[in-house]
Formats: sequence, C-alpha cells, structure tokens
Amino acid sequence: MNRVLQRVIATFALLFSVSVIAEGDLAIEITQGIDEPTPVAVVPFSWDGSFALPEDIAQIVSDDLGRTGLFSMMDRRNMLSFPNKRDQVYFRDWRVSKTEFLLIGRQLPSEGKELKVEFELYDVLKEQQLLAERVSGSQANMRDIAHYISDMVYEKLTGVRGAFSTRIVYVTAQQFGGGKGRYRLKMADSDGARPITIREQSEPLMSPAWSRDASKLAYVSFESGKPAIYIQYLATGKREKVQSFRGLNGAPAWSPDGNKLAIVLSKDGNPEVYVLDLRSRSLARITHHYGIDTEPSWSPDGQSLIFTSDRGGQPQIYRIHLPTRQLERVTYEGNYNSRGRLTQDGRFLAMVHRGVDNVFRIAVQDLKTGRLDILTDTFLDESPTIAPNGSIILYATQKGVRGVLGGVTLDGGVRFILPASSGDVREPAWSPYLQ
Repeated sequence: MNRVLQRVIATFALLFSVSVIAEGDLAIEITQGIDEPTPVAVVPFSWDGSFALPEDIAQIVSDDLGRTGLFSMMDRRNMLSFPNKRDQVYFRDWRVSKTEFLLIGRQLPSEGKELKVEFELYDVLKEQQLLAERVSGSQANMRDIAHYISDMVYEKLTGVRGAFSTRIVYVTAQQFGGGKGRYRLKMADSDGARPITIREQSEPLMSPAWSRDASKLAYVSFESGKPAIYIQYLATGKREKVQSFRGLNGAPAWSPDGNKLAIVLSKDGNPEVYVLDLRSRSLARITHHYGIDTEPSWSPDGQSLIFTSDRGGQPQIYRIHLPTRQLERVTYEGNYNSRGRLTQDGRFLAMVHRGVDNVFRIAVQDLKTGRLDILTDTFLDESPTIAPNGSIILYATQKGVRGVLGGVTLDGGVRFILPASSGDVREPAWSPYLQ
C-alpha cells in the first residue's frame, strides 16, 4: 500500500473509533466558479469483482475536483468510451470533446474485503501520462482512497497540495422554544460527507480548534453553567477540562508544537490573552490593556500571536511577538476587523471585515503588500477558517433565517455554500493535513 495513503487511512480509522452518532451530510452547492474552468474527464473505474462496491470512487473524485470550481467535469453520459487502460484511450475522441485531462482507473479485488485501485492521469493534448499509481485499502475506506486520488490529481494539475483528505469540525444548534436547545460538535470529511457527532448537549458549544497533529480538539462548553475549555482526544473519546478560572474562559488556539494553548481569560478583570503550557500548567499573561483582547491565533512559526482588540476604539487585529512582547497593529482599513487567521505560509490574513456599508464580510489581507480584498457578498459572515493548503476559506454565514457554512477561494474566484439538513451551522474549523 502507498505509505502516504496508509497513514491517511490509519488516521481516519482512529477518528472513527470515537463513539459517535451519524448525521445527515452537508451538501456543497457551487454559487460561483471561474470563467474558464479546465475540462477534465474522470472515467468510471472498472471493477472485476463478483459483488457490488459500496462507493463509486471515480464519482467521488469527479465531485471533489468539480467542487473547487477550477475544473469543468465531463458528464458520464457524454463520454464516447470508458477506457481503463492506456491502450484503450483514443486521444482524438477526447480532444474532439474538448477534454484536456483524462483520469482512468481499475478496481481489483484482493484478500477479504481489501481491494487495489490503479489510476492513471493523462494530458490529452500532449498524449502524455502525468500520473500512474496503485493504492490499496478496504471497502470501508473507499472514500479515503477517492480523496487521496483527488489530492494527487489536484496537485498535479495546479501545483498546490490537495486538501480533500482532511476534516472539518463545526457546531450545529437547534432551538425548540422555551429557551431549550440542542448543540452538537460535529466532524465530517472536507466535502461535508460522513458527518459524526463528537459531543452533544443542551448547553452551548463554541470555538472548536484542532491541534496541529489533528489528534485533539479544544473547545468551549457551557455544560457547567459557565464557559470552560475542554480538550477532546479523538482516538479514544476521552476529554479533559482545562483549568477553569472565574469569569470568561474562551477562544482556545493550539500552538504549532501542540504543547500550549492561547486562551482568553477575564479572571483579572478585562478579557486578556494568556498562554497555557499544557505540560507544566503554567500560565503566562500576554496582553495588558483595559480594552478587550480576544480571539488569539498563532503564527506558523509559533513566535507570534495575532488577536482582536478594541484598544484603539474599534475592533482591529494586532500582532504581538512573544519573545519580546513587541506589539503592532495589523489592520487599518474598515471600522471593524476581527477573528484573524493566517495561512500556513504566514503571508495572508483572513478576517471578518466591516467597511463603509456596515456589512460583515470575509476579507483577506496580503501582509507583504498590505492589500485588502473583500471575498464574500453574503450577510453576517463570521468565523473564517483556512484549508491547510491555503486555497479555501470556510466561514459561517446566513442563508435566509438559517446559519450555514460558506466557502470562498483566497482570490475570491470560487464560492460555495454548505447547507445542512437541519439546524443552524456555525463555528467551522478546518483540520491540518492528516499525518
């Protein structure tokens, strides 16, 4: 088995070992794509077994690539043939149909419920093979295999590492009247499929955050009647309560090394940013101001924190260098900027931005040039989170009277919505790459 895929499947197996409740999928709806997407055809993979397979790998790959908005996927009904080997491919036919890239594959039975999947990617215009690989897995892991193939194809065609084999977490809320509600912390594939409930309770849940190794979540729960921070171990279902102080305990953010949490506490009066060492349980106060300091997030190198503060009169984003405590204001454009999140290269800052129209939208600022671009045109956008490859920002927004998740590429060229079958969806957090 390909070693990278083997690690991915092993990680998913651990994630699914938690006692969970299955839920309805989120359904991605593309609302805007680029003007000239690249034509790609994913031919149905052949299957030599004597029984039906539970998943259609080729269709999952086609859906993955199509949802990016970068590719125009050929409908199977328009395909003139269904090759599964190189000698069955007639490039002239695919050129006539204006296909630029062609993916073919074979599914072969192995021992027990195992199967082998061979796939090949071709440049139709050049009649050149770009990828050829064999991977193995069980029938239960066919979606993982499909997402892995999608990652390989995406990287080959764009030069950017794919993020289909990642996970998202989010909070759903249902209100029943009389002040009663139901809150669920849920986890799903990056495309919203295979959702499971990690935590369910009648008190609010908020601010989920992934550890860098994707083995743990930190989040805020009001189950004791006041906000407290918990750490959830995904492989075992074990959870532990982080030190709970008087007043506000919120906004946890993992350090890149996984040994610390940046948190917001009001135990000394105003909300301030602290760093909690999870090994020694020592607590360091980072900010000192009579204003509100909140929503910390780490720089990729772990040397700085960005956070939201109204110390200048209105919420803006600041950065503090931890070794020196040197402070700088990062955002100036607009009368409100909050919930800053950095891409993994540290260059781009996603945020909630309010400009002259007084509407909350998702924006991104290039920290090298200072340029700020507004990416969304929806309403009441909040809680941005960035895919580990820096390609897409996922965020919470409103569609009608319901909270849903929205997505937008970093350049604003592609937009989509992920409505849920029931309840409001909020507080998304995108996992790191699964190691």
